[in-house]
Order: sequence, then structure tokens, then C-alpha cells
Amino acid sequence: MVDIVIATSNKGKIREIREILSDFPFNVIPISDIGPMPDIVEDGKTFLENALKKAQIVSKTYDVIALADDSGLEVDTLDGAPGVYSARYAGERATDAENNQKLLEALRDKDDRRARFRCCIVVYKPDGDYIWAEGLCEGIIAKELKGDKGFGYDPIFYLPSLQKTMAELEPEVKNKISHRFKALLALREKIANFI
Repeated sequence: MVDIVIATSNKGKIREIREILSDFPFNVIPISDIGPMPDIVEDGKTFLENALKKAQIVSKTYDVIALADDSGLEVDTLDGAPGVYSARYAGERATDAENNQKLLEALRDKDDRRARFRCCIVVYKPDGDYIWAEGLCEGIIAKELKGDKGFGYDPIFYLPSLQKTMAELEPEVKNKISHRFKALLALREKIANFI
């Protein structure tokens, strides 16, 4: 069976990716199973640039097929911010709580709270060939944190159709509607021919 290495040390992302791909006909393993995650500066201007860079470096470093994602939150009234800076919105080593707090402050007087999670996933082979796909999940930014499941901006990302934040959803529900699920679903259709 072919190994695909998840190029991240983010435990939340690893858990989600492995759950979503649990019936995948490949062996999806975290990078920690083969070595440390290389130190990668995410300096791309788009999610695709960052995901591609991570997948390429991990693939070349370990001579493996690598899967990397870059994802984040885009808020309409903030011109798409925090965007590619989602993980470090409140500073380079910001916690999820600090990022959420900064975003709530930025939206304090805003009526338009429309937002989306965007995820770009790249699968990269050592020979330089790669495929990619993108997924979106639309919602609005809540005025307060709710729920203790998930990670990142999940406690303030409200889904009107479900009347819950992402952090209030059980993982099996979240993993059927999330931006990461949609990107992986789009990739599944391409990956058999690719590998």
C-alpha cells in the first residue's frame, strides 16, 4: 500500500485529515512517524503557495508522497483578513484564544460578519509532479465563543444552517461539511490517477 505523509505537526489537522481519509485506499500517516517536520517559513501570498511549499519540502526531504494543506479564515468586511495569516493573526506565536480575541475586537462594531474557511490541499510526489484542490465553508463570525470541540477559529465560526459554531459540532458532523473535507473530496477524484 502506498504511503502518503501528512506534512504538518498540527494535531488537529492530522486528526481531521486521517478521519476524513479513513476509507482511503492509501496509508495516510503523520510526518511524526518518519521524522521531524522541517522548519518551513510560510511566506506565500496565497494558501496554494504555502501548501505547495510545505508539500514540496517534505516530499524532497524524506523522498515521500506528501500531503500538505494551508487553510484559514477570510472575513469579508476585513478584506479577506486574516487569510494566510490566520494562525498568526495576533502574533507569530499566538494561541487560538488570542487569535479569536483579536478577531472579535476587529469586528466589534461591524454588522457584516460574513466569513469563510478556505482550505487548499496539495499532494506532491518526489519527482515534482503535484495535484491540488480547494474547499470552502461559508458562515458568519459569532459575537462570542461557543463550543469546545475543534480548534482555531471554530468557536466563533457560526453556521446559520445548523445554528451552531464549528466548535459545537461533533467531529463526524464537522468532517462532512468542513472546508478541509471539501478540498479532500475534490482531491479524491484526482488522486487515483495521480498515484
